[in-house]
This record gives sequence, structure tokens and C-alpha cells, in this order.
Amino acid sequence: MTLKKNKRSECFGQLETVFPMGADGLRHSPEICLECVHKTDCLRAGLRGDAGLKVHEEHVDRSYESGMIGFAERWSKKKVIERRKNVPGSSIIRNLLGRCRQKLSG
Repeated sequence: MTLKKNKRSECFGQLETVFPMGADGLRHSPEICLECVHKTDCLRAGLRGDAGLKVHEEHVDRSYESGMIGFAERWSKKKVIERRKNVPGSSIIRNLLGRCRQKLSG
């Protein structure tokens, strides 16, 4: 899976392929993905999509179960995630806003 810098594989940004759930209930990147030159951009692209909201929701649930956040914070974060799920094109808008922020700050 080692690729040239300008050629991406078909699995680029597919979160269930590049960051699947492991047997321990946590997500792990496969060894082959760790060797890829596009691994960081690939994971970022996957997390920006709708599947990324599921990963963020899993993180909130684990934080609550471990006592890192309380009920009110969990409820608030889950509400934000749920709103993002229900807004069509929200990931596109988030991507554009993120790019604008990067250009303004840098």
C-alpha cells in the first residue's frame, strides 16, 4: 500500500477500512495503513464525513462511562453531534469553514 505521493488508493477516507473497530472496542488503523504516505490526510478525510460523527459519538460515550465527563456535558456533546447528523451537507460546510480558519490564522 506504499503509494506515490500524488496517487491515492481507493480506500482513501473510508473510515471503516482505514480506522476499523478492534476486538477491544477501540478503533485501530491496520498496519498497512500506517505505511501509507497519505495516512494522515486519509484519516482526516474519513473523520470529516458522516462516519466521523459516529467516531466522535463513541468517544463521548467512552468519556462518560469512564467518568471523564458528566451527564450534562455528555448530553450537550451528543446533541451537537445529532444536529450535525441531521444537517444535509454539514460536513461540506465544516470543511469549508475549517479551510477558511486555517487561511486566516496562518
